[in-house]
Amino acid sequence: MTALGAARAAALPHPARVVHGAAGVLAAGGLGWTLWHGIAQPGTALAFGVLIAVGELARWGAGPGGRTPPLLAELWAREPAPLGAAGALAYALLGESAGRPTTHGVLQIVAVVVAGTLAGAVPHVARGCRPALDHLARRVLTTAFAAACFQPLYNTGRLDESIGQGPFYALFLAIVLVLSALCDAVLAALLLRVRTGYRYGPLLREGLRALLGIGSAVCATGAVIALAVAVAGLWALPLFCVPLLLTQMSFRRYAAVRATYRQTIASLARATEVAGYTPPGHAHRVAALSRAVGRELGLPEPDLTVLEHAALMHDIGQLSLVDPVPEGATALLPAAEQRRIALLGGAVVRQTGVPAAVAVVVERQADPYREQPLPARIVRAVNAYDDLAGETAQGSLTALEQLRLGTARDYHPAVVESLARVLARGGVTGPAPG
Repeated sequence: MTALGAARAAALPHPARVVHGAAGVLAAGGLGWTLWHGIAQPGTALAFGVLIAVGELARWGAGPGGRTPPLLAELWAREPAPLGAAGALAYALLGESAGRPTTHGVLQIVAVVVAGTLAGAVPHVARGCRPALDHLARRVLTTAFAAACFQPLYNTGRLDESIGQGPFYALFLAIVLVLSALCDAVLAALLLRVRTGYRYGPLLREGLRALLGIGSAVCATGAVIALAVAVAGLWALPLFCVPLLLTQMSFRRYAAVRATYRQTIASLARATEVAGYTPPGHAHRVAALSRAVGRELGLPEPDLTVLEHAALMHDIGQLSLVDPVPEGATALLPAAEQRRIALLGGAVVRQTGVPAAVAVVVERQADPYREQPLPARIVRAVNAYDDLAGETAQGSLTALEQLRLGTARDYHPAVVESLARVLARGGVTGPAPG
């Protein structure tokens, strides 16, 4: 890049700062306008503000200093507070309360959402959790978008004149919710791209896939709440929020079970280290780096889970050897010996009750890459890198060069280049998984 090009790139605003700045301007404008003009229908505003605050209190996550299970961490990146999001969307799409037209506008909606979100975040901050600025910015912008699509048309009567209050009204709400969900997915992918350095395309695809899960539940609950309050009044709020809250609590328990299951796999993976067959931390390094490479290549979350579990257990076949491999470096063994150890490992994995997909990746990690599924290609390349790299920067460069030289048969070129990009960003930061 030329000096002029570098100067221009440095002058461009940071994407996260643009998103945060836009959300900050909207939040300040909404709060200022509401304080100046007063709150329209304060009872309704208070009820929805409390609902949003309760949703924030019940959001996913771990306690202070605790680790968030991977499943909840993924949900946190997409939508940390489903109930709060549903409440915010419902308030943005609220046209009547118990048959009486509402008079709040877009700026008051933004003000109530900001106040409720901040109020619900106070206990989390007091417990030592950092404020989730990305989450707040997305909430403000997405809610403002939904409100801007609905409120002006409703308050001027154009919506009633055009489609009335029948099924087309519900269809219009569904269209607004879908557009709002797409807006949130775009913002989430952008902010994750800035925070993690992963490519935007795979992150956006994963966000769009998430719309079929928790995203659809949030949108459906928001629409149902708005329609129910229009008919039954504010008493509909607790009635229609309980199902989503109970689902969220059940999913938290499910995530805890998944976390325990993963810890069991991590403990099995440590058996090779305890027995002296592999260096300390090798399995966890390969698992963390494999997951990062898999995400770089756009693997969906279920495939990332299989990849991570297979990477943790990729060396377990060494427990069947009479003589340990020096330093546990299977990448330096002849191809036939690598294949034998991989098959032994797959047989062990199948006896542990782990899903068969994990055993397949372990068994096929030593095959020529053209015959391997993508997770096995990733495990093979990352394992070889960790075996060859050592602890020095020079060793890392040498290992990458050897992997590139082996792309004719042993390592898939796209996997090696993705690994190089992950390492160029600093590799995997933070605590080792497990």
